[in-house]
Amino acid sequence: MLESNYTMPTEFIFVGFTEYLPLRVTLFLVFLIVYTLTMVGNMSLMILVNINSSLHTPMYYFLSNLSFLDISYSTAITPKMLMNFLASKKNISPSGCALQMFFFACFADAECLILAAMAYDRYAAICNPLLYSTLMSRRACICSIVLAYFSGSMTSLLHVCFTFRLPFCGSNLVNHFFCDIPPILALSCADTYINELLLFVLCGFIQTTTFIFIFITYFCILITVLSIKSPGGRSKTFSTCASHLIAVTLFYGTLLFMYLRPMTSYSLNTDKVVALFYTVVFPMFNPIIYSFRNKDVKNALEKLLKRIWIFK
Repeated sequence: MLESNYTMPTEFIFVGFTEYLPLRVTLFLVFLIVYTLTMVGNMSLMILVNINSSLHTPMYYFLSNLSFLDISYSTAITPKMLMNFLASKKNISPSGCALQMFFFACFADAECLILAAMAYDRYAAICNPLLYSTLMSRRACICSIVLAYFSGSMTSLLHVCFTFRLPFCGSNLVNHFFCDIPPILALSCADTYINELLLFVLCGFIQTTTFIFIFITYFCILITVLSIKSPGGRSKTFSTCASHLIAVTLFYGTLLFMYLRPMTSYSLNTDKVVALFYTVVFPMFNPIIYSFRNKDVKNALEKLLKRIWIFK
């Protein structure tokens, strides 16, 4: 049942990072470059995987979907953030706020599950190479992707529905740069215990279980890698897995810090700076960390560039 004194603001207004115009212009230029690099890097990887038959493998199928997710949740947030750096009034409608919250939560949760699938793919390739084609069949890959998007959609829909049924009878100033769940809950004049519990349970389940799963698979990979007799093969495999593990640790570290705490420990001024890294900065680095340091991707890119040069 809706609260009898339920009210919804006609708009939410973002506090953002600063009111000092020269600094806002500087931040606009910096994050415009970051967003452009994010789009170019991730779109290039998606195109490269789709047009090059040598990259039609489960690993690159997952990487292509990871790039799509990075583009998607970055696009759900960054363009509006860039506009607000230059706008005199940093506002968003309730429906726009709900959509932004839904898409970000959906794509972020889906990314956790895709990262887990990628870790399992590496585990199957390194620890069970003879069973790899069976464990990572086309059907298994498609089911993993469908499960990731479905789970992300359902959990984010629950968050949005439970958040926007609350009464907002106070300020409409959102101390953040996008419509994240904690700063919106902070505006409600009702008891948000159920919302906090839902956030802790759902985010905790997806983030914690996938995080533990990834570390278990990489621990198994590490044991297998250490048993490789060839120093060159051991170094190559360990280098690839180490870069993936560093990226996963950074991504999960910020997510777990943000969403697995009681509301009383939230500091919105600090949290929005932390959120900036996993929503805007990390999607730019993922293509470099996961792919463009990879020899197969480099070779495919070189072939594509040569083909384009010859065509010209």
